Amino acid sequence: MPWTKPPNNPGFNTRDSTTRETGRQTETLAANYLLDQGLTLIRKNFSAKTGEIDLLMREQQVLVFVEVKYRKHPTFGGALAAVSASKQKKIRQTAEFYLQQAGLNAYNTPCRFDVVTLQGSIERPQITWLKNAF
Repeated sequence: MPWTKPPNNPGFNTRDSTTRETGRQTETLAANYLLDQGLTLIRKNFSAKTGEIDLLMREQQVLVFVEVKYRKHPTFGGALAAVSASKQKKIRQTAEFYLQQAGLNAYNTPCRFDVVTLQGSIERPQITWLKNAF
């Protein structure tokens, strides 16, 4: 008989649920870091067909779309290398959709795209904030 996942077992962790939980944890760490830097949190995890924006924040009058990336090890370029050109395009398209949904004009709304990388132990990662990353 083939193995199947036990139904509704809260103690049962799959790789996907662990990855999702790590993602939530790193997004919270990044949001708290940016809040400490004086930004205001507007929204977490804005999703559209085009993709997802991890954090939507405001710094003074600037709307800041933030991509959060975590890597335990710096192999293959680390967390920053994971923000590929195609990922940047998806984030831009999703940001345009957000502005449209919010009734904001993309030409008159100051925006920027930042990346927050976390690297190392999830308990005490090294955090790097790249303003205007793309």
